Amino acid sequence: MTNMNNSRRYFLRTSAVLAAGFTLPRCGSGNFAIDHSFSNIAVLSELIKAKKVSPVAITKACLERIERFNPTLNAFITVTAESALAEAAIADKEIKEGKWRGPLHGIPVSYKDNIDTAGIKTTAASAVFKDRIPVEDADVVKKLKAAGAICVGKTNMHEFALGTTSLISFYGPVYNPWNTDYIAGGSSGGSAVAVAAGMCYASIATDTGGSSRLPPACCGITGFKASHGLVSMMGVIPVSASYDHVCPICRSAEDAAILLSAMNEQGKDYRNSFTANKTFTIGIPKEYKASAEAEDIFRKAIAVFISIGCRTTVVELPAEVTGPAVFQYELESYHQPLVKKFKEKYNPVTLADIQNEMKGITAEAYAAEKIKMENERKIISGILFNGCDVLMLPVTSIATPTIAAAMKDGPFALEGINTEPFNGFGLPAMSIPCGFGKNGMPLGLQIVGPRWREDLVLDAADKYQQATNWHLKHPSIS
Repeated sequence: MTNMNNSRRYFLRTSAVLAAGFTLPRCGSGNFAIDHSFSNIAVLSELIKAKKVSPVAITKACLERIERFNPTLNAFITVTAESALAEAAIADKEIKEGKWRGPLHGIPVSYKDNIDTAGIKTTAASAVFKDRIPVEDADVVKKLKAAGAICVGKTNMHEFALGTTSLISFYGPVYNPWNTDYIAGGSSGGSAVAVAAGMCYASIATDTGGSSRLPPACCGITGFKASHGLVSMMGVIPVSASYDHVCPICRSAEDAAILLSAMNEQGKDYRNSFTANKTFTIGIPKEYKASAEAEDIFRKAIAVFISIGCRTTVVELPAEVTGPAVFQYELESYHQPLVKKFKEKYNPVTLADIQNEMKGITAEAYAAEKIKMENERKIISGILFNGCDVLMLPVTSIATPTIAAAMKDGPFALEGINTEPFNGFGLPAMSIPCGFGKNGMPLGLQIVGPRWREDLVLDAADKYQQATNWHLKHPSIS
């Protein structure tokens, strides 16, 4: 971000805070002069810093929404009301004493239920782990706690993150807040629903083939997968370590930058990603798949970028960086001991998928494929972005399916054909809302950047969100 653009954003936000200060009480309860259920973290954090809104107040409001809407949407497996209110009281005291830690201080968030939380049940939505209580937080939880974020609970998901519908869970299916007849996407369905329904301001999820992009696309919010390795996976129940990512799901590119700044292992501050008057050359892959409806909405999104001076070019995606050996070996290595001991506790569909991937690949074959993957990841970014700054393509190839249709088509009914390549390539990729299908359900635009260039992806997404209001829309639930 340039100094001028930084100053402009600061001025606009400060003006909004000052204006709000005339109507917002310095409340310590859940009563608001203004309903902040769907506020962005970037805006709300300034109100908290200015002591115009209390962390206790917004935490109570989130817990009230969880109590009201979770019985219908089933976004949460565990709600940590008591500890959340205690954390909020501490945050409130610290901020009043001038010990503000940054933009996540006092902000209620949730964690997908495959991310370890000390003393809080972490199950991966499976009967296998229904009584599992970790003794240590995952690395990402430690980082967000240090930043002052407040945990309001653990979100529902597709069992062991092995599906794109979030319909297979020991705790029951997740329902889309825009229309409960439709899936929420997966595997991070509960995380996306929790944010979309105003139950928290962000949720930390995982992504192996699209799980931080498919659910946000289905639920009309923002999800961001950084370059592989930028955010620690330590303390996360894995699918495949070489493909897995820990990701923020939130409401805007600016919020994603705030969260990623706190989460990443390199100490980078992505809040400076946003530039003034920069345009992009957008690469549109020839290989993406889209129905006529998804294609129409995608082309309208591209037209917005063209209207602000961006250019487009056609690019060709390389073949997948490796065969399936790396994924299969890592999945089998984790689940084989569990299957031997707890076979009857797996959902039969999940078990069948796992057993289908158990190919008995040798450690030697895995090691060779792993080296090949790492070598190709180092060069593929330069090849892909030789003539463009970012790639853009639809997140989903079809409109969000109904639960009835997804039950017939199986756990991967919402295919990740447009998202999976970028897990293999290890590239940063983001989903932002860009319109609605004929069924009234949201659809998402995917933006992909070069390796370690999260700033480009965030900047492009922010420019679209500055020019449109899709990310400001939210479901009317009762």
